[in-house]
Amino acid sequence: MKLNRANIIYLFVLIAAASVYRVVDNRMLGFAPQIAMALFGGMAIRNNKTLAFGLPLFSLFISDVMYEILYTQGLSTIRGFYEGQIINYIIMGSVVLVGFLFKKVNVLNVIAGSLVAPVYFFLISNLVVWMGIPYNMYPKTWAGLVDCFTQAVPFFKGSLLGTIFFSAIFFGVYYFTNKSKSTQRVAEVPAAA
Repeated sequence: MKLNRANIIYLFVLIAAASVYRVVDNRMLGFAPQIAMALFGGMAIRNNKTLAFGLPLFSLFISDVMYEILYTQGLSTIRGFYEGQIINYIIMGSVVLVGFLFKKVNVLNVIAGSLVAPVYFFLISNLVVWMGIPYNMYPKTWAGLVDCFTQAVPFFKGSLLGTIFFSAIFFGVYYFTNKSKSTQRVAEVPAAA
């Protein structure tokens, strides 16, 4: 992705909209755009690693700030900042690496990435929770591991659906934006005599 004016505006709107959407009350658990943003960063912005990683992490940070403001005002029961939060940022950043595994942006890879990324996030994040980072919530037994993953299934369902939904939007807009630019360039090239 080349950083021209249109793409910068698109990325700014993407970050703002995703950040605001994440704090929407009564949305399905886990149904948020950040995993799709991380996948998009890894697949479509691979030539700018800072932007690829920054896109989902900045969006996550902005929404955490909004959560914290809502929490301190008594408008939400969800804290924006909490112990061990850095682990979520590290895991979310690692989802960008999942996007790097796909060498081309095409429909098949977007679908595959939209399935792989939330599964990866689910497995890693819940394994970390089961290990007791930052809170020791589950016994370090097979039963504790199963309980940890079972409790997270509602989040996984929303995460999977959200990643598919938001990937369709992010990659769709990216495709049509780039298609219209290449169509304009072709139209501007004078016909050979």
